[in-house]
Amino acid sequence: MNGPPTHRRAVCVRCLRPQATCLCALARPTAHRTEVLVLQHPQEQRQAKNSVAMLRLSLAHCEVVVGERFAPAALDALLHRPPRHTWLLYPDVPAAPAPPAQGTTAGAPLRLVVLDATWRKSLRMLLEHPALAALPRLSLDAPAPTRYRAIRAARRADQVSTLEATVQALAMLEGPTFDAAPLLDAFERFVAGVAARRRPQATSGAA
Repeated sequence: MNGPPTHRRAVCVRCLRPQATCLCALARPTAHRTEVLVLQHPQEQRQAKNSVAMLRLSLAHCEVVVGERFAPAALDALLHRPPRHTWLLYPDVPAAPAPPAQGTTAGAPLRLVVLDATWRKSLRMLLEHPALAALPRLSLDAPAPTRYRAIRAARRADQVSTLEATVQALAMLEGPTFDAAPLLDAFERFVAGVAARRRPQATSGAA
């Protein structure tokens, strides 16, 4: 005898989120030259408040690879596909010092690697993958105040969402030709929507 039918939530085939929280209407196509490679920790993929889905929808040259540990050959193939020079978006921290600065050819096409994980997990990913630690580093000197705090706590004042960090890095690399405003405005609406869904609903007849 068959068991009771199971009801699965309908999922958008484009943003891979439940139809009730589909992000496609919020996505803002944003022109950019730098290729973005997001290495996403598996736990982040399941977070409803994760910002990478909107980043992938809005950036034409954005690839998201989910994993915690990568085989050296597979990771090397991701990081060093010609003809782009690859940089890692990550601060220079004592636990994982940045390698010596390397010169790059002016105007050379770039690939920006972004680790999408909590601070502790991203550091672990970096320490466990020498190929990542060896990449030239791009740091955000003074990140703009985050819009993310309404839905996700941060231990440090300079912590921002993966989307915000990537957008600020692209602005640093590409200068005034990169217009981040529409995407950041869309992200602000995404945060507001998540916050509204999490807000406790008033119960009728409460004392």
